[in-house]
Amino acid sequence: MEEKIESADISLMTEIATLYYVEGETQEVISKRLNVSRVKVGRLLKRAHAEGVVDVRVRQHPSASAELEKELLRRFNIKRALIALDHADEDTQRAGVASLVADHLSRTLHDGSIVAVGMGRNVGAVAENTFDQGERKCSFVCAIGGSLRAGEYMNPDHICRRLAIKFGGDSETLYAPALVQNPELRDAMYENPTVRQTMDRARRADIALIGVGDVSENSNMVRMGWFSPEEIAEARLSGTVGDMMGYDFIDLYGNPSVTPMQGRVIGLSISDLARIPDVIAVASENTKAVGILGALRTGVIDTLATSVTNAHTILRLDEATPDSKS
Repeated sequence: MEEKIESADISLMTEIATLYYVEGETQEVISKRLNVSRVKVGRLLKRAHAEGVVDVRVRQHPSASAELEKELLRRFNIKRALIALDHADEDTQRAGVASLVADHLSRTLHDGSIVAVGMGRNVGAVAENTFDQGERKCSFVCAIGGSLRAGEYMNPDHICRRLAIKFGGDSETLYAPALVQNPELRDAMYENPTVRQTMDRARRADIALIGVGDVSENSNMVRMGWFSPEEIAEARLSGTVGDMMGYDFIDLYGNPSVTPMQGRVIGLSISDLARIPDVIAVASENTKAVGILGALRTGVIDTLATSVTNAHTILRLDEATPDSKS
């Protein structure tokens, strides 16, 4: 059984962690300075990790990914590529990619910034891996409707709220379902004044934070019940390789794919994203390389955040399948 930590030890643990990780003191120096044993110093440093007082992150050295980033920028005319180290564990991989996006946001956002926020596990991970940033007075606006089946973690409303807390800003909900039965109902929803007001604000965003989906029977869209495995299989046969923002299905060359699934989701479109200065596409899973390539070929992505393996795969796929629009 784990021993209970006393309040005095909590204070000491924090002081030791600060001396060791912030000021760079050795455990021996800390032991002498605070008049505690080396054993206790080591024990409290381990406990600091367990209690969440210390959060150590290992990031790839810039030189290690510089060539990859340079080639991605050259090939796809994007502004930046955020490349995270590969990890066998999917959740750890997602957190690594999300941390790079969180760092980018912390450097970029300022008072008055508007961020249009999509949905999904990768976008949700950005909120989870953002440290408190103080008062930025920026706004996070839902760029797609919500879904009960998605759960809090993946819903844009909850992601916006978490980001607003981290950055000391505000959030705005899009009061509409993410998925409707047909394009006609979607178009009618766009005429609703409440929906139109939020959508118009999302369109004026400085940054859009979106996910890129793959088209498979194991995708989030199938798990949430949006589309059946049969519909997904039919879409793949018609050339659909992925989606942006949970909809706007695309083929390998970034063109809109012809599928009955198209036009049923309420949210920003590719043409809307094209007018936003920094569209950040976040995709950590290695199953998404083909979808990411299609998304890059739409020409609306400004910042790509993904893994080393995905970056290599995307470049190889691009060589093997020259863009028909080039």
